[in-house]
Amino acid sequence: MSNIGLIIEEKAADIGNFLVGRLLPFREKRAVGPFVFIDHMGPSELKDYQNLDVPPHPHIGLSTLTYLLEGSIFHRDSIGSAMEIKPGAVNWMTAGKGVVHSERTPEYLRETDKKLHGFQIWVGLPKHLEQSEPTFHHTEADELPVWENGDIHYKLIAGEAFGKKSPVPVHSKLFFIEIKTKSAQKISIGQDLYGEAAMYVLDGTVNIEGNTYGSKQLLIAKDTKLCEFEMSENATVYLFGGEPFEEERFIFWNFVNSDREVIDQAKVNWNDQNHDAFPLVPGDEDEFVPLPKAILNRK
Repeated sequence: MSNIGLIIEEKAADIGNFLVGRLLPFREKRAVGPFVFIDHMGPSELKDYQNLDVPPHPHIGLSTLTYLLEGSIFHRDSIGSAMEIKPGAVNWMTAGKGVVHSERTPEYLRETDKKLHGFQIWVGLPKHLEQSEPTFHHTEADELPVWENGDIHYKLIAGEAFGKKSPVPVHSKLFFIEIKTKSAQKISIGQDLYGEAAMYVLDGTVNIEGNTYGSKQLLIAKDTKLCEFEMSENATVYLFGGEPFEEERFIFWNFVNSDREVIDQAKVNWNDQNHDAFPLVPGDEDEFVPLPKAILNRK
């Protein structure tokens, strides 16, 4: 019997100058462990007149994780953080009771050809932290645990696994792991994982119980402890998951919470531009993403 409980094809959407492939959530699977939202950005080639410009927008009840493979994004938020993220580094922002941030192409790249490729991820917060004060933490690429086993290269981007711990300050038991191969390899790591687990195939192929899966597919395991697969040469996969929460997490637009009433109030606060609930972003005060009217009235 196959250990693959669900296979999800990446669903691409064109949002401006680049493609975003939605991996989570799907109707069949709303979350994997504490992970509630995963977008695969690009890869995109941007011309000298094309730039990433996501104006200030709000979040509650979650942490955002940005991990780039190519390109650069400048992050600003209402806490006062201003940080450029480059490939291999991690931006981890915890929204708690409410935060506002923008994501743009850095000024020095705005008139040159550039690339953009990476992941943007939302991780739900434990119930007791959903109303916490917002925080931001940047982890440089050389701070992440990396190790090799023959031709297999591992990187622990966030969380705990394999007896190692990433410095990214997560709030629940989770893992986000990059695995790369130079030659075809058999991987058996179920004993090092826990909770729920999913795999995204970025490059190459994986073979599981006689079935081959290629890029842009998300594979969700029935039993994490049986996580065993074969990777082709020059393959890259990402594993993410962890312990799920007891309570359901609701998602409306950019808001995540275990309480629908908290989300409804956040909708009103953002629609009314209540700067006590959602402060302005220093250095990026002139624009904001309006709340979609359909979201305001949706219960």
